[in-house]
Amino acid sequence: MAVFKVHGPFDVPFKKRQGGGRRLAFKEFWGKDSKASYLAGKCGCYVFAIQTPRGLMPLYVGLARKNFRQEAFNPTNRDKYNDGFADYARGTPVMFFVVHPPQRGRTNEKQILEIEDVLIQWAVARNPNLQNVKGAQTPAWSIQGVIRGGKGKPSKAETEFRKLFALKKQGT
Repeated sequence: MAVFKVHGPFDVPFKKRQGGGRRLAFKEFWGKDSKASYLAGKCGCYVFAIQTPRGLMPLYVGLARKNFRQEAFNPTNRDKYNDGFADYARGTPVMFFVVHPPQRGRTNEKQILEIEDVLIQWAVARNPNLQNVKGAQTPAWSIQGVIRGGKGKPSKAETEFRKLFALKKQGT
């Protein structure tokens, strides 16, 4: 079994704009002084999120078949990140990386795609305004008290069911 490893969160630099607003500064992220530079040549999945006083909110989920340096901050993603970031007057933008394990031979792209699909579904359950287009449609089903299943105190059965699958709270 391949064991992927999570790294992060890593702050994504941003600059305040004259007249208000903020803009992400991508060039600085992979610099030699960056805490994430050791991941630049790795592949796997990544999650762009915002750290707010209320906690972390996923804004975009992606995958890198070649390497994170080439794919995580490509021009299309930069636009999506800035669009999602613009919705928050406060908060720190961060990146998480789910890194493919070192191995001989080719990267297991099938596993990376599977992980991306799962991460997108988790992210859209947490943030219906996720910037992803592919795979980000909210499913047309829910499980009451478990996932996308309303508000209020969950029943004992719902709580136990969440424990069964190690789901900490509704929506995760």
